[in-house]
Amino acid sequence: MAQVIADRRDVDFVLHEQFKVAEFSKHEKFAEFNKKVVDMIVTEARNLAIKEILPTQKIGDEEGCRFEDGKVAVPESFHRAYELFVEGEWLAMPEDPEWGGQGMPKTVALAASDYFNGANYAFMMYPGLTHGAAKLVEAFGTDEQKKLYLKNMYTGKWTGTMLLTEPEAGSDVGALTTAATRNDDGTYSITGNKIFISSGEHDLTENIIHPVLARIEGAPAGTKGISLFLVPKFWVNDDGSLGEFNDAVCTGIEEKMGIHGNSTCSLSLGSKGKCRGLLLGEENKGMRAMFLMMNEARLLVGMQGLACASASYLYAVNYAKERVQGKNLLKMRDADAPNVPIIQHPDVRRMLISMKSYVEGMRSLIYYMAYLDDKHATEKDPEKAAKYQGLIELLTPVAKGYVTDRSFDICSTGVQVYGGYGYIKEYPQEQLLRDCRITMIYEGTNGIQAMDLLGRKLGMNKGKPVMDLLSQMNKTIAEAKDAGLEDLAERFNKGVNKLGEVGMHMGSLAMSPQVLAAFAFAHPFLEVTGDVVMAWMLLWRAAIAKSKLGKSKKDDLFYEGQIKSAEYFIHSVLPISIGKMIAILNSNPAAVDIAEDAFGGK
Repeated sequence: MAQVIADRRDVDFVLHEQFKVAEFSKHEKFAEFNKKVVDMIVTEARNLAIKEILPTQKIGDEEGCRFEDGKVAVPESFHRAYELFVEGEWLAMPEDPEWGGQGMPKTVALAASDYFNGANYAFMMYPGLTHGAAKLVEAFGTDEQKKLYLKNMYTGKWTGTMLLTEPEAGSDVGALTTAATRNDDGTYSITGNKIFISSGEHDLTENIIHPVLARIEGAPAGTKGISLFLVPKFWVNDDGSLGEFNDAVCTGIEEKMGIHGNSTCSLSLGSKGKCRGLLLGEENKGMRAMFLMMNEARLLVGMQGLACASASYLYAVNYAKERVQGKNLLKMRDADAPNVPIIQHPDVRRMLISMKSYVEGMRSLIYYMAYLDDKHATEKDPEKAAKYQGLIELLTPVAKGYVTDRSFDICSTGVQVYGGYGYIKEYPQEQLLRDCRITMIYEGTNGIQAMDLLGRKLGMNKGKPVMDLLSQMNKTIAEAKDAGLEDLAERFNKGVNKLGEVGMHMGSLAMSPQVLAAFAFAHPFLEVTGDVVMAWMLLWRAAIAKSKLGKSKKDDLFYEGQIKSAEYFIHSVLPISIGKMIAILNSNPAAVDIAEDAFGGK
């Protein structure tokens, strides 16, 4: 049971051997978080996840949420899990203790979240969105708003959401029609309809705080005229007590393919003219403010994808060791040869090592994002701090888009390892596949992540973040050579060089009359960028493992496995990626040149 969420040995490897998180305790900000404390935090998170949250996963999927008369009831088992989660102060792990946080490094908080999301990420969306909404209050709220809302949200007494999407304004947020009208008392009357609101209505807490994007009367069209408002389900009085219902009405919940335990709501704001909101930040700068929450949410979605993939892989490994089917290939002609566990079959081993390498690479990448944030928070040199922030921004579309693309592939492979049993509800793989699918869509579809990488991140700050990333990769190449992994280092280096060539090509193409062709290849560009980043993370891990082989018998199998993961990926996946890079360099424009009617339809 313990190994069906996240492999503790792998988590510890990333925390302590790859990123050496205990070294953050040398800084005053994280002084109390030495290795002993870090290990204790991860152990407690793992225990809560396995004992209390994991049992709610299947139950929550089967029960789903119930909607009646504008109210939503979550699966009953979620209530105890939420109470224990809040009691343990897990919601705002990296935040200031003054507001209800624990002040820990984000890398450590992410390791705890790895277990929580692996146990039941549909449940974890309630506290996850709350944290993001509270960050908006912390970053843009007035002192009075912080006093009234922040601690109640960071402690989980109240929950939060994000209200962006409308029936005619999905990915094109600038087309929203929700309106805000100034009132004499400084509040705003809000009217409009929002859809696809995760955790938008439920019975876990007494109040729900909605950050809402709306347009003040007379504001410019498009995203330039969007403002951000704080709209509570129940009005919060000046003394902190709850007032009247704030006319934010749930009009229904979606029947979804997966994440049934999370309420995905349609909300009507101000249908009776009684919905009020508080301006959060400055007028007409709401979209800029909301990106703070959206970027955090995109990394959360990457974690959700990793969590599904990690669980799928570990279930598949355990099943392959136990499921007896067919003879060993070398004894097929021996009539008396016994049947063997399917893990002995080469094709099953191929599937498992593919899953293993991706999961390990993705875990390192997701943790690396938090590690960069911690480095940024503890860095006194402005130039170095800017470097860390640049890397975070550059890699965010990879950590969200690429990771969730591959996570779904891994979950599909997990079904395949189980064979027919993987397709039925008695076993966990089919739910993981269903739950994982939405991660490729929400918080900006993966096509949008690809456009962001090409259109914004590639040329950001005159390309410095890209150069910094390539520099980090070259550093790993040198370390791998020093560790005795010359062949893997050289093969990886070819991939890095080819990616650099592709990046230059895509940047030029996007600035040329062939801009449409460039964006037709944005997603393939995201894919090959992700492949090279995966190879980098795996080579980094392998170099560490190689240097430690032979020092501890109990760890040698793990370290050998790290080297084999890198070997598999760099020998078997990276050459395919280079082939895709050649296709990108060719940039055949068929996708944009084809006439619309040539697609058929109607």
